[in-house]
Amino acid sequence: MNMRIARDAADWAAQIIILIFATSSVAMPYVIPSASMEGTLMTGDHVLVDKLTYAPHESVAAKLLPYSEVQRGDIVVFRYPLDIRKDFVKRVIGIPGDRIRLREGAVIRNGVRIDEPYVRHIEGALPDLYRDNFPSGNAPLPERAVDMLRDDVQGGELVVPPGNYFVMGDNRDDSADSRYWGLVPRENITGKPIVVIWSYDAPTEDLLDFSAHHMVDLAEHFFTKTRWERTFRLVRAD
Repeated sequence: MNMRIARDAADWAAQIIILIFATSSVAMPYVIPSASMEGTLMTGDHVLVDKLTYAPHESVAAKLLPYSEVQRGDIVVFRYPLDIRKDFVKRVIGIPGDRIRLREGAVIRNGVRIDEPYVRHIEGALPDLYRDNFPSGNAPLPERAVDMLRDDVQGGELVVPPGNYFVMGDNRDDSADSRYWGLVPRENITGKPIVVIWSYDAPTEDLLDFSAHHMVDLAEHFFTKTRWERTFRLVRAD
């Protein structure tokens, strides 16, 4: 198999989706570039994102089509607040009005420890006061996260303000999320991943930039490193 054929084969699903959806507001392809959602979404999963799920409440279309509000537990794609040119995917843990804190890695929401069967923890990970007991402890943080801790923490809990959402990765010990860069504004949320259209075992740097190294890797390992069992797997939030 020459390199051109390998690349075409590797991109078949994404190309089909781009041809159908790229010029519309219906859906978009997205590749999972990191392990922050490991357990639910793997590094190298190429997913189809439903862009119609969350419509502005006041829009005419929202009254005609089955749009929904952002719910606790939803997996969402959003423009990264520190650089809106980048898209991130995380799970919604807190909606406006929720009181959030962590104790020894467990999420306590509105005074109740929530059951999170989807969460992964790294075996042997060293304790981290801030990561595991948010918002207690200290960590080097960007300004918007510092502002969140100053303005929205009451009685040792983060109170999610109107129009914002607190999100975290399922791979809880290895996720840069709202603990580290702050809340996600509602207008940043663009959609919900609904199905894995292709999954390939590749490092983050190859997924972010289709390099010559990645082309060679595809030519040599397309069939063996494609995770065939994940093809067309629905993305479930539970």
